[in-house]
Amino acid sequence: MIYEVTEGKETVRVELHEAGEGLYDVTIDGETVRVDAVKSGRTIYSIIEAGQQFEAMVDEREGAKVDVTVRGQLFHLEAVDERSKLLAEAGGGRATGPESIAAEMPGKIVKVDIAVGDTVTEGQGVVIVEAMKMENEIPSPMDGTITEVSVAEGDTVEAGSPMFTVEPFPEE
Repeated sequence: MIYEVTEGKETVRVELHEAGEGLYDVTIDGETVRVDAVKSGRTIYSIIEAGQQFEAMVDEREGAKVDVTVRGQLFHLEAVDERSKLLAEAGGGRATGPESIAAEMPGKIVKVDIAVGDTVTEGQGVVIVEAMKMENEIPSPMDGTITEVSVAEGDTVEAGSPMFTVEPFPEE
């Protein structure tokens, strides 16, 4: 996954690649470090980097905004993944047709909170995928109607496997 992470007026490019179970290569503006990260609570992550262990508390706010506390220091961040950024730039942020959402990494479907015909709002969590011992909530990319659900609880998915399709509400 590639993100643009902004704090205040500073923006950095962050690449996150799974290197093994619980191991990640994190590249920030070209500099790569390997970290061992495990979710140890609903919002707490236990991280080991360069032999040093610490915890990070992540508090998700609206949209792509998160508050992260590490070693007593609070960071107000906005993390936009490359796909969302490209969609916003291409269409002014508004999708004009159905959008199929695929798994970004292999994992197990833990929860499916949608069915065909359900209406959803942008950012609403609709599927939870467990990958690398972490639960990842997959949000709807837009306000709309679910037109297809391709996964069920307990399914195993590969990266790129379709999970659901959402069609935007018609413009008025």
